[in-house]
Parts: sequence; C-alpha cells; structure tokens
Amino acid sequence: MKRLFLLVFLLLTFLAPAMVQAQQIKHVDPDDKAESNLQVSKSQPAPELHLDFPNLNKIRYYHDRKKLSLIHRLEKRKQYNKVLPLLEEYVHHFGVQNFYKDTQLLWRLGQLHERQGNPEKAKALYRLVLKHHRADVRNVMSYYDSLEQNTKDYYVPLDYYYELVEYRKSIATFKPPKGVYLNMGNAINSPYADYGPTLNDENELLIFTSKRNVGGLQNRSNEDLYFSKQNNGFWQEAQSFGKPINSIYNEGSACLSRDGSTLYFARCEAPDSYGNCDIYMATRQEDGSWGQIRNLGANVNSDAWDSQPTLSKQEDTLYFASDRLGGFGLSDIYFTYKTKSGGWAPAQNMGPVINTRESEVSPFLHPKFQVLYFSSRGQLNHFGDFDIYKTYLVQGHWQEPRNIGPLVNGRGSEYYFTIDADSRNLYYARSEANDIQNLDLYSFPLPMEAHPLAVTKVEGILTDSVTQKPLSAVVSVIDMDNGIEISSKYVRPDGSFEFNLIDNTRYMILIQSPDFFTIERELELRGDTSIDFMTSVIDYSIPMVFENIEFDPMQSDITPEMEPILDEVAYFMIDHPTHRLEIAGHTDSAGDPDFNLTLSQDRADAIKRYIERKVNIGSDRIDAIGYGSSMPIREEVTEEDRRINRRVEFKIIKLRN
Repeated sequence: MKRLFLLVFLLLTFLAPAMVQAQQIKHVDPDDKAESNLQVSKSQPAPELHLDFPNLNKIRYYHDRKKLSLIHRLEKRKQYNKVLPLLEEYVHHFGVQNFYKDTQLLWRLGQLHERQGNPEKAKALYRLVLKHHRADVRNVMSYYDSLEQNTKDYYVPLDYYYELVEYRKSIATFKPPKGVYLNMGNAINSPYADYGPTLNDENELLIFTSKRNVGGLQNRSNEDLYFSKQNNGFWQEAQSFGKPINSIYNEGSACLSRDGSTLYFARCEAPDSYGNCDIYMATRQEDGSWGQIRNLGANVNSDAWDSQPTLSKQEDTLYFASDRLGGFGLSDIYFTYKTKSGGWAPAQNMGPVINTRESEVSPFLHPKFQVLYFSSRGQLNHFGDFDIYKTYLVQGHWQEPRNIGPLVNGRGSEYYFTIDADSRNLYYARSEANDIQNLDLYSFPLPMEAHPLAVTKVEGILTDSVTQKPLSAVVSVIDMDNGIEISSKYVRPDGSFEFNLIDNTRYMILIQSPDFFTIERELELRGDTSIDFMTSVIDYSIPMVFENIEFDPMQSDITPEMEPILDEVAYFMIDHPTHRLEIAGHTDSAGDPDFNLTLSQDRADAIKRYIERKVNIGSDRIDAIGYGSSMPIREEVTEEDRRINRRVEFKIIKLRN
C-alpha cells in the first residue's frame, strides 16, 4: 500500500459524532482556583524521583570491602529485604569512578527495587547503568526497553511528518506550522565551520564562532568570534570582533551578560592558559571597545579543555563543558558559582544524570527559565550522533534530560543550541550525516518539544468501543493559537499517547488510522489532562449508513447538511487509491415503484458526482446504483419503518494488494 494510504486522514475532520462512541476528558491534577489564576501557565514540570550522590565532587572512588562482603553473603542467603537498604546506602556513597567500575551494583539495586514494587526508582537506576556502562549491556537495554514500551515516545518519520503538514495546508482551520529549519545563509555562514551561536537579551545581536579565518603557510583555520546585527528582521553581514577579543590564538563559544557589558568566551593555547582551552572574560569599555581580558582562574579552568560557557539569568552561576580528568565521559558539563567575595567557586561536575560515559557539550541556559539545554551522544533516546536535550531545575535538582525531538535532531550532529528570550526561535549548529565536520548555523521556529514552557501533560488512551482493546494510530496535535510545531507520534502498544504542551493554550487533537475515520477533538488546555477515546473500527464487509444523508421528499439535490459526511467519504477515497466505493440508493415502498427506482438512481448519481468533483478521482472507482424500494430493511408498518428504508448505503471495497 502506498504511503498516501494514511496521509489524508488529516483532512477527515468533519465526521458525524456517531463514529466516536465516547471521548472523556478529565484533569489529572485539578486545583480549586479562582478563574483569574487559571491564566498563570506552568513553567516547570512536576518533580521527578531524584537519586542523590553527595560524594561525586569529593571522592573519585568509594570502596568498603567489609560492607560489600556482607551484602554478598546476604545475597547468597536470599535475604533480599536486608540487602536492599545496605546496597542503597553503599551506592549512595558513589564517586564518579564507581559509575563505570561498579555499574553491576546499580543494576542489582534496580532489580531489588523492582522486586519491592518501586518501578520508577528501578528504571532510574537502569538508566544510570545504560548511561555509564563500559561493557556489553544489550540484555539490559532490551529489558529496559520492554519496561518503557508503554511510556516512551514513538515519533513518526520526519518525511512522513512533513507530508502530513502538506496535507494540512488544504484545511483552512488547521494552519500549517510556521516553517522548517533554515540555513541562516551566506550573510552568516561561510564555506568553513560556523557554530556556537548566542544572542544578547534584546535578540538583536548574534555572536558566533567561525573557522573562516584561514591563513599562514599551512593554510590553517583560526577560530575567531564574529557578530551580526538584526535589522528589520534580517541578519546583516557578519563581522569579526577584531582585537583584542580575537588574537593569534583560537577564540570562540561566547556568552554575554544581560546588560551586554561582560563577555565570557573560550581562548585556546594562550600563554596564560591553564590547559589547552580556558574560559576568559572581557569588559566593555566606555568607548564601546572590549578590554580587561582575564582568565577566570584555576577554580574554573583545568589543565585540559574548558569551553562553551553559559550564564544563569542571575549571573551568579556559570555552566561550561570540560574534558578534564575525573569526569564521567569524554567530556562533561560542569558548573561554578560566585562566592560572597565575588570570585568563582571550584567547579563541580553536574552528575551522572546529565553526564554519561560519552560526550556532553555546548550547554545553554534559557535566559528566562530554569531550563538547561545541551548536546550529548550518550543519553538514551537519540536520533543521530549528537542530539540536543533539555533538563529542568525543579526543587533544586536537574531532571532526566528530554530529547527535543526529530524536528531539530536529525541523523547528523546538532550542537550549540540557543533560544531567543521570547522562546520564538532557536539557533543552532548542525552538520549533515555525510559531512559531520562542516557545521553551519541554522534558524528554526521553536518546536513544542524544545519549548521551555511545554510542561503540561496531555495523555490519552485509544480503544475499540466494541472490544475495548487498544488501537493503532497516528496522533497529531495542532497549536491553534501560536502555530508552534508539534511532532506527530504513533500510539503506543497499549493504546496510550502523551504530549507535553503549553498551558492555557488551544489545541486540536487529530487521531488517524486506516482502521477508522479520523477523530477530532479541540482542547482548551488547563493543567495536566487525560483523555479517553473510544471509536468504532470500519467493517469493510457491511455497508455504512449515515444519519445525516437524508434527501428532501421526491428530491435528489445534495443539501448543505450532507456535505461534511460526503467530504469524509471523498477524502477517504483519495486517501485509499486502491479502494472502490459502492453507493446504493434506496427508497420506501410508497408511491410508484418505477418512480422510486429512478429517484434512488438520481440520488446515488448525485452523490457520485459530488465526490468526483470534490477530490477529482476517476469515475471508474465509484459505482452508483439505485435499488428503489426493492431491498427494504424492515416491513413498513410505521413511518419510522419507512424512514429507515429510505437510505443511502456506502460500501467500501478494500481490494487486496
């Protein structure tokens, strides 16, 4: 079957309510608030389970032979109730090295928690095993996937998503999203690598790193900082920062303070560096030039690579990437904060939930919200090499990172993510899979998965109204207010689906499948919401009769009331190019039989002509037959009997491939 088989179901939005047996909406976490308070949107998700490891930045490796011996003895005796608290206390003392040397203890602790009926804690421990193992854990991954099959996201392929969007363009009510990712063009990008974007607080100054400065006998690239100003919505030709910011050394990965007076950036191989790359700061002078450049010092920088700073909105915490020894992987994300004396405290590792055995780089802290974005190749859910993730700071703890979805993350690598202060557009560097090293800067209307305020949960269950069993389908959510893109998803194996959306916003939910007509539901989102959908599966073996298809007495004209249903049938036919349609017209037995036969044929023909005009399909796919009063459903004793016999039947013939 062609891929078109599913697509036009986006258009099937006007089916009679009888096709949907029940749609129950309930708010998961209702609050007894005044109406005015309902307009305050959630800015953070609900707190997640937090695993605390207080020794991470104190010791490298924790080992207590006596405690381990006791745990092993109790394990042999199968005294699991005694093992669990002892093992949990032992793991609580882990240093960084324990996470790759003792991953089997994390795995065992997870098993014990699952045995005790604590699945969420078990899965949190299993995630740590998968992030930090240095051995073959395919069996662990398979087991974890089996636990998560009814909670993970099943995104539709990206090319399929864009075809869905194309079909949506023909529906005036459901406007397509604002755009796809776009290369920022020759004013910004060069034939060389361009990356590391950052914006000032007014979103009118873009700063980025480029390797376009090529020279010398060996024709080597020198990394420098460039900037572009926005004028009437267009970015002007990029300019070099010049001296003293750019030097004979490599500079890049900058961020600005909110007032624009302080620039933090990386400089490599300089005489005053502690390692091969360090983080520096510069101060804007009264004449607009930059000066007072100084290294942030040994508390922040190491004898390795330290770069890619991002500043908190209070400007008291600096996050950055480093490949210094003692981390979890090839490079980790660290943070430092300002002390009372105004200096920077010793940098600390952000821990095993954010960092993995692989590389985490290019952190970016949202200018308004406590949301940290970063690029990783070691997190569990990924689409390509390096993907961008977001994590929320809730009650003092960073939550499990969330992949920001396939609209941003492709098969190549995505780095250096930044968002404007209004959360309208994102800017990031990406490469194509066939040219990983050549990064360009891209701009993209911020999709829902990346939006910092997309924290209100909408979950649903889709079941057959007859069998009560889960159904398969594609779920699309349309932002009716802002045009923000939302990736479509397949329904999970248990019939569930879930989206994180923006509170106090109007959405349209469309559920599509070749097994039933599209379900449409408008939702005014007010807090976490659960929706139960039940619908009838199409039975291709019997005719369908729609109550709205009722002709005026002795007439064969199509009335406005019929058009929504006939549109559904028409769209179904174009969506299923190998299917045929039989239209059967029937009358009651009142009046002349020959007249009834002619009338029923005229009605069937009228419907056929309407469908052919609507979707421009060939007449050879539709058969229209008038049966008059020759095929009654019931004996005509009452007017209700006659009304039932006056009908139009639609039979869809599903041909074999």
